[in-house]
Amino acid sequence: MKPLRLPVQLLALLLLSVAGAGSAADKPQPIALGQSYTVQSKLLGQNRPLNVYLPPGYDDSKATYPVLYLLDGGVDEDFIHIAGIASLAADWRNIREFIVIGVASLDRYHELDHPSAVPAEQQRWPTAGGSAQFREFLAKELIPYVQQHFRVSDESVLMGESAAGLFVTETFLRQPALFNGYIAISPSLWWDGQSLAKAAPGLLATANLHNKRLYLALGDEGGEMEDGVNKLVAAVKAAAPADFHWSYTPMPQESHSTIYHPAALAALRQFFVYPPR
Repeated sequence: MKPLRLPVQLLALLLLSVAGAGSAADKPQPIALGQSYTVQSKLLGQNRPLNVYLPPGYDDSKATYPVLYLLDGGVDEDFIHIAGIASLAADWRNIREFIVIGVASLDRYHELDHPSAVPAEQQRWPTAGGSAQFREFLAKELIPYVQQHFRVSDESVLMGESAAGLFVTETFLRQPALFNGYIAISPSLWWDGQSLAKAAPGLLATANLHNKRLYLALGDEGGEMEDGVNKLVAAVKAAAPADFHWSYTPMPQESHSTIYHPAALAALRQFFVYPPR
């Protein structure tokens, strides 16, 4: 077989292309999923890191967008995972575009857990118990900040898993007006002897659930975790008005460490379905 002969011009062009590829490889470009901000909190007495994902067309549009408030929303927590799901909307995956507000955790168990009367829990997590103060920060400082700085619609959702799922559940039960929707994935309802789950019937008796939404999911947890979720599900089922939209999705094929991604995708498909139902 004769060797392939290329015109000089074509050979030079190929060499330039290879050289260009090498040059580009020497100068990697960052892949940006969002931007980080710092919010000063007088209530908490600290600066709070905030990570924000905006839909690709945000800067070229005057539209307003639904907003997902993501607990454990640090870059080294769950922000990148959920921003990746949000980016599916730009590719027409039957999900409406929405903004992600990642609320990074600083002292996770202090911020997300209500006080516990269980001595073993007090000893293991001595700073826990500040969920009411953290919820006040969300209501009085963070949400107004987001509404002032970003074009958000009146549709807002709070999402979290494990301890963050416990906080989502507590917010839904104690202050349901704060958000339109709640996504609680494997919430740690074993906490404090299942006190929140046990209090659910009384809290729901006075809660205004009209036009609210709730998504619950649970992996193969067993024990007090599953028992607490079952108590909550029974209480919600008994109290739910006709215009309250909720679902409970057991995922026995998933463990506590694997449930977050499949459940988050399923929940966001429900909440931000396109076109809206």
